[in-house]
Amino acid sequence: MKLSVEDLQDVGRGAAFLGTGGGGDPYIGRMLATHAIREYGMPEIIDVEALDDDAAVYTIAMLGAPTVLAEKAACGDDVDLALSRMEKYTGRKADAIIPIEIGGVNSMLPIMAAARTGLPLVDADGMGRAFPEIQMVSFNIYGVSCTPLVMTDEHLNSLVVETGHAKRAEDLERVASIEMGCSVILSSYPMTGRQVKETAVRQTMTLALEIGRAIRRGRRADNPVGELSRYLATTPYYSHCRVLFDGKVVDLRRETTQGFARGHCTLQALDGGAGEMEVIFQNEHLIAREDGRVRAMVPDLICMVDSDTAEPVPVEALKYGQRLKVMGVSAPPILRTPEALEIIGPQAFGLNETFVPVEEL
Repeated sequence: MKLSVEDLQDVGRGAAFLGTGGGGDPYIGRMLATHAIREYGMPEIIDVEALDDDAAVYTIAMLGAPTVLAEKAACGDDVDLALSRMEKYTGRKADAIIPIEIGGVNSMLPIMAAARTGLPLVDADGMGRAFPEIQMVSFNIYGVSCTPLVMTDEHLNSLVVETGHAKRAEDLERVASIEMGCSVILSSYPMTGRQVKETAVRQTMTLALEIGRAIRRGRRADNPVGELSRYLATTPYYSHCRVLFDGKVVDLRRETTQGFARGHCTLQALDGGAGEMEVIFQNEHLIAREDGRVRAMVPDLICMVDSDTAEPVPVEALKYGQRLKVMGVSAPPILRTPEALEIIGPQAFGLNETFVPVEEL
């Protein structure tokens, strides 16, 4: 896969769609990646199968509340420090970098890191979307240890977390991230090439790029949501997709608490009817109910886009009066297995519903 600086806008827009409301603002990540590429050059993007089985592959990501991530970006030295601390702790130099999630800013930060270090970037991630907590990745679901986990901040403070359980690592790093300003750099899930091949959601950088391109093509044809839906229907993961609701934001509650952006958004139908849709979020959208009836739920994707331009609208950018289409999209099959649903299904977020695929609702 070859990327250009011009492609970054499409990758960022596609990643914002796959962020399902969370993952941080990809605009900030795109600015960071563009600056790094202009200074160090475009990194090589490689397929999972290009990795040697014993290669050392490290993740890099930003972690925190999206409302804070929008105001406090990475400085670059904090990214380098996270990787160098991981290499020192494991005793192995990195052979490649992999995103932990493809949604939002965390699709772009690994491009920045790969450009700065000269390491190749793997075309895959651990979610095929975004999730709010560190244990909610395919790497953990299928047996890769989350730790050692390295955290750094803009003052180049760092700490290493070691624990035998990914949820415990999430609890510890979440407390530490609040103390470090609710926006930190993270490297976790050190893996071999074999483990990446066995657990990653593949080719998601390519899919983000093509989603962004589909929206751009659709705008030229004055039908961006239609073109986006047509492209998604051709993909291996997101083929079950449809517009669930077309409405205007009439109520919004959003607060940053315990390191997350939590709340709900209510939309009123634009067709003149009395119908309403409520979308609940914890950084990412969790469940969409139309007049009390569930229309989509995690781990399937619930994406809100501008009704006219199909621009993805993250949680931190929701505003009263916006006209939005709510789309339901199937998650990658690797996220719909029984073992995956124990960690990323509705009940993992405190919801009472049992998961039903979006195509069956």
